Amino acid sequence: MCYAYRFIFSTFAPIKYSNALKMKNTAFTSFHEALGAKMAPFAGYTMPIQYEGITTEHETVRKGIGVFDVSHMGEFWVKGPKAEAFLQRITTNDVAALVDGKVQYSCFPNGKGGIVDDLLVYRVDAETFLLVVNAANIQKDWNWVTKNAAEFGMNLEKDLYNASDEISQLAIQGPLALKAMQQLTDANVIDMEYYTFKKIPFAGIGEVIFSTTGYTGSGGCEIYVANQDAVKLWKAVFDAGQAFGIKPIGLGARDTLRLESGFCLYGNDIDDTTSPIEAGLGWITKFVDHKDFIDREHMLKLKQEGVERRLKGFVMIDKGIPRQHYEICDAEGKVIGEVTSGTMSPMLHTGIGMGYIHHAYTKPGTTIFIQVRNKLLKAEVTKTPFWQG
Repeated sequence: MCYAYRFIFSTFAPIKYSNALKMKNTAFTSFHEALGAKMAPFAGYTMPIQYEGITTEHETVRKGIGVFDVSHMGEFWVKGPKAEAFLQRITTNDVAALVDGKVQYSCFPNGKGGIVDDLLVYRVDAETFLLVVNAANIQKDWNWVTKNAAEFGMNLEKDLYNASDEISQLAIQGPLALKAMQQLTDANVIDMEYYTFKKIPFAGIGEVIFSTTGYTGSGGCEIYVANQDAVKLWKAVFDAGQAFGIKPIGLGARDTLRLESGFCLYGNDIDDTTSPIEAGLGWITKFVDHKDFIDREHMLKLKQEGVERRLKGFVMIDKGIPRQHYEICDAEGKVIGEVTSGTMSPMLHTGIGMGYIHHAYTKPGTTIFIQVRNKLLKAEVTKTPFWQG
């Protein structure tokens, strides 16, 4: 046996759990396999990619309610009297603007003008914060956070804790999600504002973190529990959602949903070589007086002087599906950018994509061309999200 920490509470109370839970399967893997999911490696875990098919699952979330296993995501606790000031230093958004129970989208600048990762910041109280990071970047992010924490004078043993291996998470998404989940708690969740959270008794489990966040653009929630409560959570969620047509959804549809909603994917649309200003994330890059974040002066210069390229959405006019790394060209075939994400939109029934494009071609309505198998296919720059329900 080894020790973990009961993550729900602001005190780090040690509990015991089995070494088996540290395997690169989530606590929900047996359910995925029993339901016939197509499983594949993803970020070091064996994850469900699809069940019935990506298009069907995508439409389920847009019109009703679907459940994603996102237990592979990373969770870090940051605590203590220096916590807020430290997060002001290592993230681009204004942590001081948070109040208890609020969630904030942000990113870690890497000191070289790029992005270590994008993340969510949860404020439990003035000295307790939860960071939720991308699955593929957990160790990278942890190394970055602890390195900077040491330089900031944080107590690494007391003030920081990587709880990633101890937490299970379900994302229940879609317009019917909160209505269905309301059956499992006496707390009012159906009226919760977007990007807020509560610690509440839920499904007979005791306290969970119930968060009105998600990566689909269709509303819903994300629920965090200790691993030992995962099976009970899964069964309760699917029982409560049965009358609403609830279905399990794979990571394939998660990607088409996030792209249709115009959300960035780390490793595709943002990475260590892209700045948040180029990526259209100026809205989470706050140059307030009390915030001296990493790369502040560089980012401010980019904002004031402009950038050579910007991440923009586009819709295909000609028939074709844009894919990552396809060249973006002008009418004469001159390369003016590169596709970072692309798919056939299940709701719009046309090809959509995002890519970095030379600033002269970024105005909505501008005609561009995507190089697809030696053909220039016409597309049009557009605002995101591509789809709004």
